[in-house]
Amino acid sequence: MSKRDGLHPLRRSHSLRPSPDQWRFFRQWLKNPLAIAAISPSSHHLARQMVAELPSGARRVIELGGGTGVFTQALIEHGIAAPDLLVLELNEELHRHLQARFPDARVICGDARELPAIVALSGYAEGGPADAVVSGLGLLSMNRTMQQGILEAVFAVLRADGRFIQFTYGPRSPVNREVLAELGLHVRRASMTLRNMPPATVYVYTRQRSRAIRPTPMR
Repeated sequence: MSKRDGLHPLRRSHSLRPSPDQWRFFRQWLKNPLAIAAISPSSHHLARQMVAELPSGARRVIELGGGTGVFTQALIEHGIAAPDLLVLELNEELHRHLQARFPDARVICGDARELPAIVALSGYAEGGPADAVVSGLGLLSMNRTMQQGILEAVFAVLRADGRFIQFTYGPRSPVNREVLAELGLHVRRASMTLRNMPPATVYVYTRQRSRAIRPTPMR
């Protein structure tokens, strides 16, 4: 070890050791790499950038693809009360992990395209529409039909000026342009962080005009 290194070899190796959440996430990726967009959880730096895009005074938030809970924890630390937070996770093991970690939040195992029904059946709708939906879903790898189904469902449960906040590993918005045009949505590139693996960019989606977006029933 050189003097410039400044780290004891054992300490250095320990700092590089994956956390339990990283191992949990990676195991689920190995089981189904097409269903999970990354091989490791999102970083805390990305989580802070996502939370920074919440509307002013946001109180009710829905999270899609909760994973190991990085965004969930950031939302709670931001001031979103756990009972006002609905977290959707399709992977059963990650869903159980989130339930145990956030017992006061509504954590549901389900498909994002069924969000309006989930919001109604869970009782979350009784508090009114959501102020924002924060997403960790891998939209970039989805086809147009699936993207449109998810976006329709999202904007059906958002308030008129609500925001859909999504990150991507690609160089541009992960949502198909035709889907944006069909649903009358505006997209804004918000921020980028290199302190994530891989580097990620945050995009914010809003309605271009006030109109109801009704979800297409799943077949």
